[in-house]
Amino acid sequence: MGGYSPTIGILGAVLGLIHAMSNLTEPELLGQGIATAFIATIYGVGFANLFYLPVANKIRAIIHQQTMYREMICEGLVSIAQGENPHAIENKLSAFRLDR
Repeated sequence: MGGYSPTIGILGAVLGLIHAMSNLTEPELLGQGIATAFIATIYGVGFANLFYLPVANKIRAIIHQQTMYREMICEGLVSIAQGENPHAIENKLSAFRLDR
């Protein structure tokens, strides 16, 4: 949505400008079409940068952290099943950084 939102804003801007151009004979109505064009652009870019992209980055970070956690669990279980030394397992699992 972060990539499509500005495009939808530009589409709204084009429609607003088309509306403004259809009212060239009535100058008092030109302002409405131009205002619609600017507002649509602001909404598209604003939603992308203030909402969609930050939410997507947060979700991406959460998924990465969960994936690392599950990978660490699998690595630990496989090491236990193979009968590795507990200190070696501890060293291996301490390499996982879950706070990133």
